[in-house]
Amino acid sequence: MRLNADFSQPAVIRPDDYEWVASPMPGVERMMLDRVGEEVARATSLVRYAANSAFSKHVHNGGEEFYVLAGEFADEHRTYPVGSYVRNPIGTAHTPKIGEQGCTIFVKLQQFEADDDAQFVVDTKTREWSAGVIPGLQVMNLHQYKHEHVALVKWAPHTRFNEHKHWGGEEIFVIEGTFFDEYGEYPAGTWIRNPHQSTHEPFTRADGALIYVKVGHLS
Repeated sequence: MRLNADFSQPAVIRPDDYEWVASPMPGVERMMLDRVGEEVARATSLVRYAANSAFSKHVHNGGEEFYVLAGEFADEHRTYPVGSYVRNPIGTAHTPKIGEQGCTIFVKLQQFEADDDAQFVVDTKTREWSAGVIPGLQVMNLHQYKHEHVALVKWAPHTRFNEHKHWGGEEIFVIEGTFFDEYGEYPAGTWIRNPHQSTHEPFTRADGALIYVKVGHLS
């Protein structure tokens, strides 16, 4: 399967575009955002677990990065509430087993560099924010390795950032609020991928926004 597999092209998927598909495990559905491969793939997805569902034990051959959007994710290692950011490097394994709340996660698979071997969990609900480069922005750095940088960015209402170029590309998932640029409007649940050397001038309106953003990984 090849879905949004040309990383030199922009891609946008809004909640109105969602098409959930069943996974091999009962009660587990996926909304595929980009994908290169079949069941084992380089993939970016939303994964929705029904209450009391489970997924079989699997090894992260190319690493796994996920953020808990709703409910509570769990495996044999621990429980991960809403706002948990998790990195499981190449060679790690787990067996997801979800409780009565169910959960939804934003997940990226098989996208780690071989020597990016940090395994950790960030509780973004308790970690402190830092001031952004302009008034109205707050930043929570989550991970940095070589050219890749992952962060949450909180946008106050009516904030506008200068036009800028994405060296190495930029990927955004809108967690809360509504994000804008000169190309469109992106409500919560929207996934955006901007290729290497693309430009835009983002801003917010009355409701502000909270976004996951990764840069430098698409060159």
